Amino acid sequence: MLYFLPTPIGNLDDISKRCLDILNLCDIIICEDSRVTKSLINLLNTKYNLNINPSEFYSLHTHNENEFFAKFEARKLVENIVVYVSDAGMPCISDPGVSLVEFAQQNGINYEVLSGANAALLAVAASGIVQKEFTFLGFLPNTGRDRELAVQNALNSAYPVVIYESPKRVLQLVEAIAKLEPKREIFAIKEATKKFEAKFKDNAKNLVNILKNVNLKGEWCIVIADSSVVAHESITISDIDELNIPPKQKAKLLSKLTGKSVKDIYAQLTSKDSI
Repeated sequence: MLYFLPTPIGNLDDISKRCLDILNLCDIIICEDSRVTKSLINLLNTKYNLNINPSEFYSLHTHNENEFFAKFEARKLVENIVVYVSDAGMPCISDPGVSLVEFAQQNGINYEVLSGANAALLAVAASGIVQKEFTFLGFLPNTGRDRELAVQNALNSAYPVVIYESPKRVLQLVEAIAKLEPKREIFAIKEATKKFEAKFKDNAKNLVNILKNVNLKGEWCIVIADSSVVAHESITISDIDELNIPPKQKAKLLSKLTGKSVKDIYAQLTSKDSI
């Protein structure tokens, strides 16, 4: 049987008892980085007095998918208790676990996905931005025109957008947004569930200045408000008064703003001009 288990994204206590029970029985672990997973297992064994001790480890990541599936025997997923874990969080969300799901489906292998920690959903809940729908973009391209287009795509979304970002590029991302739409509202959270978790919420322009004075180390999740909630400055009567346009056009604008008669406003404007 194949199980996809979510691992803690920071706080070790976030792992479920069901995940621990399955890990304690598993024969094989498939993971992104065996060093990361073995370190996690050592912590879990110590903290919960367990004996998680699989006989085999296999690495499956974005650079070895073809090689992995060419060599891995599907029967192992039937004859053993096999666990897949990502480095942190929910499997198959911005990691190669989705390829293993497809492999299981194509080979008629039963599998189960357990519920658990997920950085994107945590950020959505904490943001105060998302009411219902949102778009998840995962990690954007690192550089070049592809990244520029991805940022523009995020800003054009009809829904709030959730993005994963590294500490090396998070400030650059907010700067790119501020350059295009300085008033766009952004929520950012780093090191979610960990000791030094920090949350920030402001418009893009202000957030750039905030992040310049912050230790950026750690994994980030960004929530960008959709374009419909961009704060716009209100137009005042004084703003319209200062416009260098014909009185008739000015009267129409003032009428829409004040609800007064266009004719009366026009008469007042032309009376001022004649003085």
